[in-house]
Amino acid sequence: MSRVYNFSAGPAVLPEDVLKEAAAEMLDYQGTGMSVMEMSHRSKAFQSIIDEAEKDLRELMEIPDNYKVLFLQGGASQQFAMIPMNLFKNKVGDYIITGQWAKKAWQEAKLYGKANAVASSADKTFSYIPDCSDLPIDEDADYVYICQNNTIYGTVYHELPNTKGKTLVADVSSCFLSEPIDVSKYGVVYGGVQKNVGPAGVVIVIIREDLITEDVLPGTPTMLRYKTHADAGSLYNTPPCYGIYICGKVFKWLKAKGGLTAMKEQNEKKAKLLYDFLDQSKLFKGTVEKKDRSLMNVPFVTGDEELDALFVKEAKAAGLENLKGHRTVGGMRASIYNAMPIEGVEKLVAFMKDFEEEHGK
Repeated sequence: MSRVYNFSAGPAVLPEDVLKEAAAEMLDYQGTGMSVMEMSHRSKAFQSIIDEAEKDLRELMEIPDNYKVLFLQGGASQQFAMIPMNLFKNKVGDYIITGQWAKKAWQEAKLYGKANAVASSADKTFSYIPDCSDLPIDEDADYVYICQNNTIYGTVYHELPNTKGKTLVADVSSCFLSEPIDVSKYGVVYGGVQKNVGPAGVVIVIIREDLITEDVLPGTPTMLRYKTHADAGSLYNTPPCYGIYICGKVFKWLKAKGGLTAMKEQNEKKAKLLYDFLDQSKLFKGTVEKKDRSLMNVPFVTGDEELDALFVKEAKAAGLENLKGHRTVGGMRASIYNAMPIEGVEKLVAFMKDFEEEHGK
């Protein structure tokens, strides 16, 4: 069977070149006579895999020297607890609620101290990013927290909030490496890799060194301290070795494609194709305010649940997979991450045109 165009929000499409390389090395990684899956994380071969992955990521993102790169487990959701556990000094965090994941992070932080919702777009089903130019930032806030790109609702911050000097913490899971960012504007940037970088099971945390201290909340487990992992070079315990190896291959693929500036251009081109069609369509409608649209996740609806279900079913038959919207919002969603080729988006738009001709009122 030929490969489908996979529009899943995560685990998501990976570059075909990377999958082929990994397949070729599956039984024998570079003359070791074994797979990376079987390799000791204490071996020289694996040490060079993780070192090279970090080096390539630092180059791609231009990560300053005073930031550590950690390859961890537990997904983005575990960071919801690790962040307050490690960063709470005054036990106050300010959260901007722009979707389900920011909301979950905010609720988790409440277990450890005071978590303020300083802005929210819940009033319009998270279809926009609130104005963050003059927020009621708490004087005692240890950090201001955002989810930069909202996978479910398809919104993104095109401008970072004014944190009034407080440390910015960002979950970038679904826009990771989709465009250049200035890491120095953040205290912590983290993301689960299964959307835009690699297979599920790895979360990458990029954290400024002054935020890594022994001074954590009492009772914080050893494994949930950033210092534990920073001091051990992400090898305190057995890391998700194979996932890190694939991420490393994706970093090389991105570099070969021209880096993050080239990726951003490509992603803008793909998103424009889809949004331009949605804006003139009489049947399909995008659900996000134009100024806040994501380049990665594009939700849309017909306004008729039965028609939405038919669309998803017929799209699947046409080799366009995983277009069903998140269970909490329904409708459709096309996730068009870095590894989605432009042909996939062209095929989707052509299919939508045909569907509209057949079912448009």
